[in-house]
Formats: sequence, C-alpha cells, structure tokens
Amino acid sequence: MLYSAMLKTVQDGAELITDEESVEKTLSIIELISSGGLAGQIIILVLFLLLMVASYIYFERIFAIKAASKIDANFMNQIKDHVTNGKIDSAQVLCAQINTPVSRLISKGITRIGKPLEDINTAIENAGRLEVYGLEKNVSVLATISGAAPMIGFLGTVIGMILAIFELANAGGTIQMDVLASGLYTAMTTTVAGLIVGIIGYIAYNHLVVRTNKVIHQMEANSVEFLDLLNEPI
Repeated sequence: MLYSAMLKTVQDGAELITDEESVEKTLSIIELISSGGLAGQIIILVLFLLLMVASYIYFERIFAIKAASKIDANFMNQIKDHVTNGKIDSAQVLCAQINTPVSRLISKGITRIGKPLEDINTAIENAGRLEVYGLEKNVSVLATISGAAPMIGFLGTVIGMILAIFELANAGGTIQMDVLASGLYTAMTTTVAGLIVGIIGYIAYNHLVVRTNKVIHQMEANSVEFLDLLNEPI
C-alpha cells in the first residue's frame, strides 16, 4: 500500500515536471524573433518593410483599377448619338465628365474624327498604351518583392547555419543546444518570414494582373465599338 502511494507520488511529480517543461518550451513570435540574433532581426525587419510596401502597392492599385473600371453602361450609346448627330463637342464633354481610361481613349478618337480611319486607330492604340502603363504602375515592384522575399529569407537561413556551425566549432567538442539555438532560430524564422511575404506578394501580384486585364479588355471592346461606329455608312 505504501509502495503504491509512493509510486503515484513519483508519477504525479513526473507529470508536473513534464507540464512545466512544455510550458517553458512555448515561445511567442516576438521571443522567437528576438532569439534569432542581430542578423535575424535585421532580415526580419527588411522583410517586414517589404511587406508594408507590397501592401501599400496592392491597395493603392486595387482602388485605382476599381475606379478605372467604372463606366456607365449607356456611355457608348450616348457617344454614338452625339457623333451621329454631329455633336462632337457634346461627345467630348461627356468623355471629360466620366474621365476613365475608356472615356479618354474615346476622347482621343473623337479628336481625330475627319482623318483616315487608320490614323484614328493608331491614335487610340498609342493612348491605350499610356493608359495600360498607368494601370500597371508599380505592379512590377510587387512582382519583384514576391520573388526577392523568399531569397532574402533563405539568405537568413544561410547566415543562421553559418552561425550555428561557428558556435559548434568553438564549443570545444561538446554540443550544447542552447549554444546552437541563436543560429537555428535565425535560420528558421527568416525562412518562414521570407516565404510568407513572398506568398502574399505573389497572390497580390496575380490578382492585380487579372483585374488589370479586365480593364484592358474593356478598353479594347469600347475602342472597337467606336471604330465600328466611324466605319458605318452615313
């Protein structure tokens, strides 16, 4: 009976120690980053700044593209009525009031009315290139961040492994995990951070590309409709 009680006490003590050890092994994100050493903290800071830049570009572009895609469904019908009735000035005023990429392309074509259709088409195409360039502003930076962030994270991994090997070489033949911890934390945290920033940047970039292509398609469709209007027999 006494033996059973002692055995139970020992088991309870072992479970208590195990629970305490598990609690001690728990780390917050801030503690994990701070444990990575100066090199890891610098790389994490760089990745955080890249994340902020990527977020700013994404939201700035998404609002700009959303504004550019807004156009009245009756816009082309109104342009057709004005041009057919010879009210070129009214058509220009309508384009100026809407002020979207589509309206600016149509406005450029209206200013060329009376010239050969090929010249009008060329003018619209040139204006379209400028509009596309404006829609894609800074999107290439987002693509660069999505590719560079994982590589910066892997750079931290290499630095962390070098630090771990350096500490191991100077440990005097005894391997202590607490000595290697700083280098291993640097290696792991920077890799994870780099991948997170890269994934977010990649998704944001592709979403902007899809939204931009929709606006470009809208511009092309309305430009073709306008050229067809000018090509109709009077």
